[in-house]
Amino acid sequence: MIPIALTIGGSDPSGGAGVQADLKTFHRFGVYGEAVITLITVQNSVRVSQVETLAPELIAGQIDAVLQDMPPHAAKTGALGSREIVEKMAQLAELFQFPLVVDPVMISKHGTRLLADDAVRALAAKMIPRAYLLMPNLDEASALTGMRVHDRDSMVRAASQLVRMGAANVLVKGGHLEGDPVDILYTREGAVQDFATTRLPAKHTHGTGCTYSSAITAELAKNTPLVTAIRRAKSFVYEAIRSAPGLGEGNGPLNHWAISGDSS
Repeated sequence: MIPIALTIGGSDPSGGAGVQADLKTFHRFGVYGEAVITLITVQNSVRVSQVETLAPELIAGQIDAVLQDMPPHAAKTGALGSREIVEKMAQLAELFQFPLVVDPVMISKHGTRLLADDAVRALAAKMIPRAYLLMPNLDEASALTGMRVHDRDSMVRAASQLVRMGAANVLVKGGHLEGDPVDILYTREGAVQDFATTRLPAKHTHGTGCTYSSAITAELAKNTPLVTAIRRAKSFVYEAIRSAPGLGEGNGPLNHWAISGDSS
């Protein structure tokens, strides 16, 4: 059977982030991709000028249609936009029979809010308990826990708290750390594992978070163990940044044709 992965998130017409980046990544990882749209953005590599959320019932209808006909083996959420969408998503996710990766997208690469303030509280209370893997960056981990997350020790503390809040596993992304980036995985068993790389002097990083979470989701759809899935995804993202095609006048997209150096 062909592995199937589902992305639930926002649309980026420039193709660098959102469900467009997710589908490219699914395809690159040999997984059939499905996409449910939660919000529409007007953006390119330079700016985001408009964000419009879809009606929660329309989103639910898209998800129901997919589940009835071609249910995925793993799914991810990206930008959800509003409290109403978060609450509907949490209600639906309670019935999912597959692992869910939650990427709590709050702000775009250009600084535009993609999650309303009251939606952050709803996400913390209702979506975190649905997550097989929660993937916040430093700012998102800070917003969800109320603590300042700025170094490895605070990343571990935040991840531990997020597991206590209901997430099965938490991967705090350290791309905004000073020096070389390191991601911290905290599992439901209390194990801690670092995933470190050297920092690339890169301008074109649009869609990095989306690509990372969708690569993990693709591997989970293939029933890959979590640690191996993260390692393969991180290797792919590194190569995708390193070999970015240089498109756009601003913060351009990654290279979704990249070949990962990690097949373990």
